[in-house]
Amino acid sequence: MADLKYEIIETVAVLSESPKGWTKELNLVSWNGRDPKYDLRDWAPDKEKMGKGVTLTEEELYKLKAALSELD
Repeated sequence: MADLKYEIIETVAVLSESPKGWTKELNLVSWNGRDPKYDLRDWAPDKEKMGKGVTLTEEELYKLKAALSELD
């Protein structure tokens, strides 16, 4: 499996933290040198390991924000 390279450009929000120190975060991440995307996933305390996540373009993030604002 090829090496996965990533750079966390900005931490937008830390949503939760587990007893083992893993955090669920919304970050702006550049994957393999590509343009950064918004990324929601779990991260180990040292940021060397990560869980499965979802990446969103800025347009997708705004659409999600609009959909969430309509929830009761």
